[in-house]
Amino acid sequence: MLTLLLALVLDLALGDPPNRWHPVAWVGRALDAGRRRLSGARPRVLLVGGAALVIALAGGAAAVALTLERVVSPWPLVALLVDAALLKGALSVRGLFAAVSGVRRALEAGRLEGARAALGRDLVSRPVESLDAGHVASGAIESLAENLTDSLVAPVLFFVLGGVPAAWAYRVANTADAMLGYREGELEHLGKAAARLDDALNWVPTRLAAAGLVAGAALAGGSGTRAWRLLLRDGGNTASPNAGRTMAAMAGALGVRLVKPGLYTLGDGSLPDPPAIGRALRVAAVSAVLAMAAATLGLAGLERFL
Repeated sequence: MLTLLLALVLDLALGDPPNRWHPVAWVGRALDAGRRRLSGARPRVLLVGGAALVIALAGGAAAVALTLERVVSPWPLVALLVDAALLKGALSVRGLFAAVSGVRRALEAGRLEGARAALGRDLVSRPVESLDAGHVASGAIESLAENLTDSLVAPVLFFVLGGVPAAWAYRVANTADAMLGYREGELEHLGKAAARLDDALNWVPTRLAAAGLVAGAALAGGSGTRAWRLLLRDGGNTASPNAGRTMAAMAGALGVRLVKPGLYTLGDGSLPDPPAIGRALRVAAVSAVLAMAAATLGLAGLERFL
């Protein structure tokens, strides 16, 4: 419990370190190197090579975390600090909220180009050059809802189940999906294993995060009833088996329509405006608190049982 709480405090206080010091950036560079090495190979080689790359990096990250834990285990205080620092690297709560807030501030100031740039740089991979203010706000809220799973709920759940090594194995698989899991060109084959593994690992965390957003909506001035109804109605409207769940719940909580042009529409009503982004941040913050409370209670129960 102390490890988890200290890791969250570190994340909220410090945010993400520069890329040259961030383990996720190191994973990203390793994935990019593997992609370049496999470029030009036949589809079957890309498929097998992509799977081997993800498994090797995920296993390697878990092994490094486990080794560090064992090295410092004779010193309890040092072990606590090392574990918390390692777990903090697998979280990105402050970074996520800061990125979404940056889009909101740009829209409030009437700087659409700046909002587009912030959205494309920090939150989404879709083209942003032609998005109007409503679609920019929608993209920010979609990313907030979806990444609540990736940045908090899933790594915390895997930490509860398997400690820091499990949290880092998840973070590597999730990063591999973000970088390679696209249906275009060689990535159709190279990223298939990463995409399927991420879908499997996120199946339970996403649904827990969606339930947290429903509860968060009820506690943060949104509509928990509408969030639940939209979760059930629109949660399966995306190509991903997971992403639509949290986004649909958030759309219902806010009473807005979230749209990725040409791919999906979630919820009813108009596109969101900057105040809707503010409401989404409040709902997500309450949901994050609920997730941490549930994880803390779960760890307390496990520690008492063990």
